[in-house]
Amino acid sequence: MSKQGYHHGNLKQALVEAALRLIETQGPTGFSLSEAAKNAGVTPAAVYRHFEGREDLIAECARQGYAIFADLLNHAWNDGQPSALSAFGALGRAYLAFARRYPGHYMAMFEAGISPNRSPELAAVATRAEGVMLRAAEALGRHIPAARRPPAAMFSAHIWALSHGVVELYARTAPGTRTPLSPEDLLESGIGIYLRGLGLLPPDS
Repeated sequence: MSKQGYHHGNLKQALVEAALRLIETQGPTGFSLSEAAKNAGVTPAAVYRHFEGREDLIAECARQGYAIFADLLNHAWNDGQPSALSAFGALGRAYLAFARRYPGHYMAMFEAGISPNRSPELAAVATRAEGVMLRAAEALGRHIPAARRPPAAMFSAHIWALSHGVVELYARTAPGTRTPLSPEDLLESGIGIYLRGLGLLPPDS
């Protein structure tokens, strides 16, 4: 299998998929390069045909994760349709959905200590994902009087941090272990409180 995969040019992706499985079960720092090679069915030496080391392999997992993440966010945003407000809520739900569906990618992106600036390719896809959140913040900001309008980058960072916090604290544990509310409800209410404070939602909404 390994020789066939390598000759067909699939070794790099086979190693990525093996690493993602290990990240899911052992964490991003809980496995060795030789384990990834073994799970991919190749010798450790073969890994170095594509990756300089374990961090390089994890960085590729993160790069692919950011690409998926950016596509999901962009689809959720849907150019701000049917309204910037409803589309903004969809972004939060997409964040939770990504963390649940792609845990290996998520951990490689956010828990492995890999800087998005590690390579131009990784930086580009991370920036694309962040850009969706930024465009959403800019669109919502147009409905706030200029004197009270936070910078779009700050607005975006606040919502990103809120979404990330809900994922870390509540979306990756067994349901009901810490709160009777679902992560979706927690995130929606948190975003609602934030937007209400900016005057984007009426007090009784």
